[in-house]
Amino acid sequence: KETTMISDHDMIRAWTQVLTLSKLEAGQTVTVLTSASTHPQTLQTAVIAASGMGAIVNRLDLPPVNGDLAHSRDPLAYLGTTPLTGNRAAIAMLKESDLVLDLMTLLFSPEQHEILQAGTKILLAVEPPEILARLVPTEADRSRVRAAAARIEKAKEMHIVSDAGTDLRCALGEFPVISEYGYVDEPGRWDHWPSGFALTWPDERRTNGTIVLDRGDIILPQKSYVAEPVRLTMKEGYCVAIEGGVDAALLRDYMASFNDPEAYAMSHIGWGLQPRARWSTLALYDRERTIGMDARAYEGNFLCSLGPNNEAGGSRNTACHIDIPIRNCTVRLDGEDMVTRGVVQDGFGRALA
Repeated sequence: KETTMISDHDMIRAWTQVLTLSKLEAGQTVTVLTSASTHPQTLQTAVIAASGMGAIVNRLDLPPVNGDLAHSRDPLAYLGTTPLTGNRAAIAMLKESDLVLDLMTLLFSPEQHEILQAGTKILLAVEPPEILARLVPTEADRSRVRAAAARIEKAKEMHIVSDAGTDLRCALGEFPVISEYGYVDEPGRWDHWPSGFALTWPDERRTNGTIVLDRGDIILPQKSYVAEPVRLTMKEGYCVAIEGGVDAALLRDYMASFNDPEAYAMSHIGWGLQPRARWSTLALYDRERTIGMDARAYEGNFLCSLGPNNEAGGSRNTACHIDIPIRNCTVRLDGEDMVTRGVVQDGFGRALA
């Protein structure tokens, strides 16, 4: 049985805030998408909150997939088929909904894009309840993330450097910029509660340089802190070498298991903007209790990724997806610092200290 760390009252209040920010109105249809791994308290309080706001609430429970292929129970460890693949009845139900609360994890799938194109809003929420409650989104989160996204949209290059040895250049402009701030306030919008970052994808084959993971940097979905430096060499948009000790060997072996050259392609790049998320949180949880959103969103990280770009409208849909939030980087857009040695330079948060 799951240990309850937070009261139902506090979770209902958290859900009500998120649903209010997501502009849920009385009479609208909400479908709660669940699986065997859905946290019962998250489900129960979501239904109560949505019903209390006058919504028509349905639940759609789907069986797990990819269990024979994934190397981890983390839902982001294998992005192959989803429970919606070929399931036209389920897709139709979700397309007829005003809002889908995804408590099972649909990502990087054509079915999700089809549902969003129908105008349905999708909000993903799969972290433990106490993490959700600590990282309830706000309008200020939205303003900050949107401002960062606007700067990325104007830029032609992102240049990332660090004292550890990172020196990476990414040409920009080919793909859209994504704002993740934790709620869905527009038709056809997808977001993830919790979050708080802006990101985009580099132009195809125009990422070159070196990414160096220093001690304490995080690799996901492994959900591990690097114990010794790992050096990734990027050439024309692909990782061509992963060098280092045991951490590098583990990453090489995991990625090789997919037998897919596209797994090594540069995926999204951006930086964390959520001051309530913490770099240290991952050390406090069992690996199967969290998907590591604190690590992805904590303020000042440089978040880079290897793998798919179909979320941005690209054609790369590899099942392998690696997220790497890196500390103490300087992130520049067209020569201007957005983040300086891990401190965001936007007038918010730690940059004011």
